[in-house]
Amino acid sequence: MSKSKNLYKDVLTGIFFIVGVFGFMSGEFILSTLLFGAATIASNLDFSNSFKA
Repeated sequence: MSKSKNLYKDVLTGIFFIVGVFGFMSGEFILSTLLFGAATIASNLDFSNSFKA
């Protein structure tokens, strides 16, 4: 996987995580749970094996 795809994945995961923390601190527990789940899924995705037609 190239460095730019790793960077985009890391930035996306970081944004989901940070927004989830702020949501948790403000009392939005359902939203923060969804954002933590999205961060988990985004961190485990592998974009190097894309579908080929």
